[in-house]
Amino acid sequence: MSAPATPRVGFIGLGSQGGPMARRIAAAGFPTTLWARRPETLAAFADTGAAVAGSAAELAAASDIACVCVVDDAGVEEVVSGPDGLLAGIEPGGLIAVHSTVHPDTCRRLADLAAARDVAFVDAPVSGGGHSAEQGKLLVMAAGDAGAVERARPVFESYGDPVLHLGEVGAGQSAKLINNLMMAANLGVAESGFALAARLGVDRAQLSQVLAHGSGGSFSASVLGPPDFTLTPLAEYAGPLLRKDVRLVVALADGGGDAKAGTVLAAADAALESLGHPR
Repeated sequence: MSAPATPRVGFIGLGSQGGPMARRIAAAGFPTTLWARRPETLAAFADTGAAVAGSAAELAAASDIACVCVVDDAGVEEVVSGPDGLLAGIEPGGLIAVHSTVHPDTCRRLADLAAARDVAFVDAPVSGGGHSAEQGKLLVMAAGDAGAVERARPVFESYGDPVLHLGEVGAGQSAKLINNLMMAANLGVAESGFALAARLGVDRAQLSQVLAHGSGGSFSASVLGPPDFTLTPLAEYAGPLLRKDVRLVVALADGGGDAKAGTVLAAADAALESLGHPR
């Protein structure tokens, strides 16, 4: 089946990041279909003009490209390969793109299932959060067959800039996991640095300004703020997600022969301990 000039796009996973992505797809003029495991979340998208499917399989049947942005491996497997999942409904020649952050082997396994049905598969985790999605500035780390990535690129570019092609299926997930491991490590280093500043009598608010302009600054340092410059305000939301991703990248490193997580893991573990979600 040849790819249509304007592909029909399905989107599953309408959370704080996926929701703005779906809106950008519809606003870009792609015929859009939505489905949610929690139907009540669909009401907020009534103004987009998107159609609503009754199941993932029904969404797939109405889509040339089906995008998934759910939280974890189990959710991705359910939505893609479950009894009423995307692979049960998508036509040969279709394409599935997984924006979730999951183990690379999950994507490789699903890509094999898709290939057996003549369906292309791209793993394309994203970074930047809901605000970046709203602005069309998400980082998209796409991996898979070059032709499949190019087919999906116009959709990805509706919410992503840059859109990078990192290699074969799984490479996007590996890059995203390393990114998140380093973010966790940087959070741990930043919190430790602010604590040291307090012990040395340095005003932490002033140190924050120094780091905003100095060579020791980082994105992670910028998210720590008054009154105590600790990770406590991030614990409820960021803690579980970072623990999931650090566990995944450690499993990846442990299974990679000479690949070791190294020094970065100690700092990431310090952050997870502080967040109250130790690995």
